Amino acid sequence: MNFMGLIISVAVFLLIGVFHPIVIKCEYYFTDKCWPVFLVGGIVSIVVSLMVDNIVGSCLLGALGCSFLWSIGELKEQRKRVERGWFPANPNRK
Repeated sequence: MNFMGLIISVAVFLLIGVFHPIVIKCEYYFTDKCWPVFLVGGIVSIVVSLMVDNIVGSCLLGALGCSFLWSIGELKEQRKRVERGWFPANPNRK
């Protein structure tokens, strides 16, 4: 039996689940102006995934990179959600 597909799919599912609260916290504490950190993280993860020989490791690094890059758009959307009142705004920010 080959469990690689199952392992990768569960890990990617958990990875996406972890990025949801990361985006919320980053927007709350740093605004959506922290997007360059996500850009660098995404590019680095994708480049490193091209250099890794292990299939599972390469797939997970690629998924991590895509999650970082997808989160850039989610930061902008999170700002809109805060403006709509769906999420609390940071009271220490004007």
